[in-house]
Amino acid sequence: MSTYRVIVSKSARKALLGLSKTNYLRVSEKIDELANDPYPHEYKSLKGKLKGLCRIRAGNYRILYTVDEGELLIDIIEVGDRRDTYD
Repeated sequence: MSTYRVIVSKSARKALLGLSKTNYLRVSEKIDELANDPYPHEYKSLKGKLKGLCRIRAGNYRILYTVDEGELLIDIIEVGDRRDTYD
């Protein structure tokens, strides 16, 4: 299996930097894991207005991302608390 390149958007990076150390490490670990497997067993393909995005959980946080199979690229769109991520 190929390794994917991971790009983190400016807004997702800002959200990451605002997390506590524990949550930062938890979310960062999940993002790192995506490089080897962009579709882990717990991923969800979103529907409705967020169609085309994938989501994984990291504790109470959600990581929204897209996968470009042709370029082997994962684009982290948003990182946020589960209550606020889908707004």
